[in-house]
Amino acid sequence: MAAQTRSPRERYREQTRAEIKEIAVRQLAEGGVGSVALLRIAKDIGMSGPALYRYFASRDELLAEMVIDAYQDAAEAIHAVDTSAGGRSALHVLGAAFRDWAVSHPHLYLLVQGTPVPGFTAPAETVTRARAVIGPFLAVFAKGRPLRTLDPLMGEFERWLNEDAEVAAWVEQWTGLAPDDSAATVALTGAITAWPQIHGTVSLETAGQFAGMGHRPATLLAVQLDILADAFQLT
Repeated sequence: MAAQTRSPRERYREQTRAEIKEIAVRQLAEGGVGSVALLRIAKDIGMSGPALYRYFASRDELLAEMVIDAYQDAAEAIHAVDTSAGGRSALHVLGAAFRDWAVSHPHLYLLVQGTPVPGFTAPAETVTRARAVIGPFLAVFAKGRPLRTLDPLMGEFERWLNEDAEVAAWVEQWTGLAPDDSAATVALTGAITAWPQIHGTVSLETAGQFAGMGHRPATLLAVQLDILADAFQLT
């Protein structure tokens, strides 16, 4: 079926929404979430406050779209790297790609890292977007051989995999493995274990917490990933 042609009005609305988000991201970079203000955006665009609310009903609605866009941006950075070598090398490539994105866009990273403002509820689509970022890690760990020390986690993730059809479908999408395949549990355990390891280092770096310490954050992350690769015996 041919794609439906958008009317001039629909195209104008889409362009205006994109412009609003572009200004909001600029405000975010300049002063954090607290500086994102719909009335200021309206003034920059040259429209009245009430007119802008026809495009975004509230600041939370605008922030929700910014969170989704940020995850999409991160996913594109992750998916762009070459992981064909597989194993330990691919883990390092993916970890470095995510760190590079976060360090280059700290305002976007900090937006998705926690709750932007008190009472904010992330849209359900956020889960899908976040899984798109983590997905490539599943494929890396699918061929891992985890040490026995990981058994407690393996048991919990095996139950999750078998009880949650959406998680099972997500793992199968990236690995081709059915949920009853033990390698699917390995993939899920590895990817989810890697995520807090990477976030821990990257979040401290983007927040400036490593200032004055005698190490490079990139080196710390690389060592952490090697420790994780050792735990899963990735070659």
